[in-house]
Amino acid sequence: EDALKIGVTKDSKLIAAFLAKVQRLLVPCEFNCWTALPALGDAAPMLRFQPAGHILGSAYVELRQNTAAKQRYKTVFSGDLGAPYAPLLPAPKPPYAADTVVIESTYGDRLHDNRRERIKRLEQVLLHALQDNGTVLFPAFSIGRTQELLYELEAIVHRLRGQAIHQGLRWDELQIIVDSPLAAKFTQAYDALKSRWDKEAKQRVKQGRHPLSFEQLHTVDSHAQHIALVHYLASTRQPAIVIAASGMCEGGRVVNYLSALLPDAAHQVVFVGYQARGTLGAQIQHYGPKGGYVDIDGSRIHIGAEIITLSGYSAHADQQGLLRFVLGMRKRPQQVRIVHGDNEAKQALQQAFQQHGVNAVIAGQ
Repeated sequence: EDALKIGVTKDSKLIAAFLAKVQRLLVPCEFNCWTALPALGDAAPMLRFQPAGHILGSAYVELRQNTAAKQRYKTVFSGDLGAPYAPLLPAPKPPYAADTVVIESTYGDRLHDNRRERIKRLEQVLLHALQDNGTVLFPAFSIGRTQELLYELEAIVHRLRGQAIHQGLRWDELQIIVDSPLAAKFTQAYDALKSRWDKEAKQRVKQGRHPLSFEQLHTVDSHAQHIALVHYLASTRQPAIVIAASGMCEGGRVVNYLSALLPDAAHQVVFVGYQARGTLGAQIQHYGPKGGYVDIDGSRIHIGAEIITLSGYSAHADQQGLLRFVLGMRKRPQQVRIVHGDNEAKQALQQAFQQHGVNAVIAGQ
């Protein structure tokens, strides 16, 4: 619904009709259970979903085809694979075997920092940013990234409760705001599905903590509240952390924050996710450190705010994670087909697979 409203149409009847059609076609499936698909000629395909660890409910797909020519031939489609040690979600486990693997390559040419260092850097960034009593703005995707940030912010606040950020502000006085109705809905879904969390997150719940609904967390619902908050933070420089969608700044409420806050050096914009070429986020990331400007809704906005990129916050597996997914199989595939990534990432991942004796090709080449 959100994507339709932003990118396709405002026609409420058309949106409702489309959603009703999709709803009728959706078939819920349990993880780790084979599901029969309609026969295709002499083939009797079977489908199985396994947790992919990318966002809650994400899956990689095992497709088994039984034909006269290929008995029990199995193709695995990775989809988006999650990074190991990500907050809340168990890491993906490789399948036992596959004949062909179709694998993503978003971060096929790089390695993520370890999580302990990442949390330490997040704390240091916040200590630095909040000295000016401005707003620290995180453009973040509503599903996955927002919940990870909340989880780690709760950990920092819990550990440092009562300690000072500076003379006039303690950690337990800091306001943390989620300004995205969609993110708020998905946060509720994450909270309701605690049974799918990893062991660390479940342990926090047993301790009486609420990683996604802690005391200092506030959500903004209506558009009027959103506009009022943007004006308030821009005019008062009240210290706050704001998480707003969209993650690449191409739409959503984060755009209003950027228009209001970017010119003021008291504020910070912290990017914790990949910014695709050509997006507003990538432009801010590129021109901000140079004291440049960006165009937002037809207006030229000078970038006075500090622009910070915090690496390691990817929901995607890095090169090691992608290799581990294939090399961890008991029966390795005859071929790996690499998709979904920049050319440099695809080529680097292909070379890494070949160094391990795996036949890897880049799809489409």
